[in-house]
Amino acid sequence: MSAYRDQHFLSDRNAVERIASVLDIADRRVLEIGPGRGVLTRALLTRGARVIAVELDENLVAFLKQEFSDAIESGSLTLIHGDATRVDIPQFDIIVANLPYSASSKITFRLLDIGFEAAVLMYQKEFADRMLADIGTRDCGRLSVMVQTFARVSRCFDLPPGAFSPPPAVYSTVVWIEPRPPFFPIDDRAVYAEVVKILYAGRRKTVRSILKNAGNIFGTEPVATLLSELDPAILSSRPEALYLEDYATISNLLSR
Repeated sequence: MSAYRDQHFLSDRNAVERIASVLDIADRRVLEIGPGRGVLTRALLTRGARVIAVELDENLVAFLKQEFSDAIESGSLTLIHGDATRVDIPQFDIIVANLPYSASSKITFRLLDIGFEAAVLMYQKEFADRMLADIGTRDCGRLSVMVQTFARVSRCFDLPPGAFSPPPAVYSTVVWIEPRPPFFPIDDRAVYAEVVKILYAGRRKTVRSILKNAGNIFGTEPVATLLSELDPAILSSRPEALYLEDYATISNLLSR
């Protein structure tokens, strides 16, 4: 049993082939998080990738060391035992992974901070739906804003529970992510991330109400100045009604 208690191993061979074939990975450094029993790992290696696999479960690490001893010895596979939310990860180009459901958010935010060329990631369908939600709609949330601020995101395909062993209680979705510069200038990425975080922590309140209580985070004077300068239409809105330009405007005013 994985230390991530909700880990379900991908077992459908056709699904594995589809995931491994989305991007051209020949001779690329590919990061795989949560390789499990290595079915996707093998498909990546077969396509000529140099794989960096991060696995938390020590029993699975021992299994993978034995199963892929030749690949490890040749240097085509680097196996790391650790938590992908905080372990040191060598430089990589592309990510292809079936992420653990419970750590999906933390890992996704970390990967965006690290940077990469492209990613093919599998999520719980509900999580992927939130990520893909249109900005400025009721379905939009912190995840939607942060991912779509810094990347293009598209749905590749859905997978039924039967594609996994043991079958989860939900459908899964494979998503393609490609980082890009923000549409609107962002002066301080850390401030931007904090703004989005606190706004969605109080998403049922107005922006004005949330920011009034943010002096302990951004400073009393910067918040007071922000409230006096920000467009009243933004201040009277709820976070889910804002657009990417609005988040950038708020964070840039605070960054000054």
